[in-house]
Amino acid sequence: MGPRRHSSSRGLRPAALCAGRPVLVLALALATACSPTVDSLGYNGANGPPLKPLSGPSAGYPSPFRDLLGKSDAEINAKIAATFAQLFHGDPGNQAIYVPIGADQAKIQDYFHGDVRTEGIGYGMLIAVELDKRDELDRLWTYARTTLQVTTGPGAGYFSSFCDFDTVIQPCLDPFGLQQMLMALIFAHDRYTRAGAAATLDYEGDAKQLLTVMRHKQDENGGIVNNVTDTFDADTQLAFDVPDHSAAGVGRPSIEMPPYYDLWAQATSDPFWTQAGAAGRAYWKRAAGRQTTGLFPVRATFAGGVPVAGSDDFEAECYRAQLSMVLDRIWFDGARDPWTVDENNRLLAFFTSVGITTYGGQYSIDGSMTLMASHDAALVAMNGVSATTATSANRMAFVDAVWNLPTPVGPIRYFSGLMDLLALLTLGGQLRVW
Repeated sequence: MGPRRHSSSRGLRPAALCAGRPVLVLALALATACSPTVDSLGYNGANGPPLKPLSGPSAGYPSPFRDLLGKSDAEINAKIAATFAQLFHGDPGNQAIYVPIGADQAKIQDYFHGDVRTEGIGYGMLIAVELDKRDELDRLWTYARTTLQVTTGPGAGYFSSFCDFDTVIQPCLDPFGLQQMLMALIFAHDRYTRAGAAATLDYEGDAKQLLTVMRHKQDENGGIVNNVTDTFDADTQLAFDVPDHSAAGVGRPSIEMPPYYDLWAQATSDPFWTQAGAAGRAYWKRAAGRQTTGLFPVRATFAGGVPVAGSDDFEAECYRAQLSMVLDRIWFDGARDPWTVDENNRLLAFFTSVGITTYGGQYSIDGSMTLMASHDAALVAMNGVSATTATSANRMAFVDAVWNLPTPVGPIRYFSGLMDLLALLTLGGQLRVW
């Protein structure tokens, strides 16, 4: 599910360089005419200005389970609760992906790859906040900070994960999981700390540290050191494939999170995040709009959205973009880009054309080749999510498929289980802004 290294190596403009001189510290930069543009948090991290409250949609959240299938709130709640119980507290040998460690930590285990990924930790934290499972949230975040966070060197502040580099899985600094953890922390701050609950962890301070790391890693390092870069490109406002010099000009549609960025703009008043949201939506169009199928490639260039050789197919990682596009519509009062509705219609039309109950899990982006014939539960879940904002006549069938989807078990339960639970929350109207 993690990224696979592309072979290109492009030059990257060091955002922390001005007239050839590295910006070493903020005080020095502000004292000169060569000062970087900084966000509202600057370099103050946890000591910076407080985060502002988030606002979700005033009209509430759609619930296709209720509105299309006629399920009651009690039925929906029971199904979500049972799925959470199995994946987080079920049989550790065949059902659970949540693994408690000691008195105050826990991890989300990828049993298929035999590793722990920040994707799973971040999604697990997000699910825990949404379901008011504060102990699970705190354990996951404590584990991430204690075990996964880089504490020394130019990558300090980032989190170690695992990525698929061609056929070899290697350590990496994956931006996707980092963004999920950050969103969960901001939600936790609003749901618990701001609401007056007893303090357990410093959600706000930790969130502000992550915001600063993603925006100003090169400023902290005085330039690009050992190839480590910011998470976001200062020129395009898009997230790099990985925060590494070799990833210049290349991103992944699945790691662009415009709905998150708009919420971060609310929390920080930093216009960069509003720009990043707009840039991410335009990037989705470039990457998926090249084909009538609507299928995303794993990787595409920032300019033109051209698929990157070796990462130019629709694979499991791409499913995550479908959730992001739906959240971009249902989390806000203001109308977001209607293109996402058309895009979801294209996706459902393609999967209908190749067999609505039998479609495969991976395809060439033009749909001409089936690369994995098995019917992937994770894709079933995300296609159901796409039906939330689609207008296709048969969208009910995709929602019904999620309702009838068995909770995954066995070695593949990590990714399929996370996608299933996130789909249940979305289709049940319970993936909300706090």
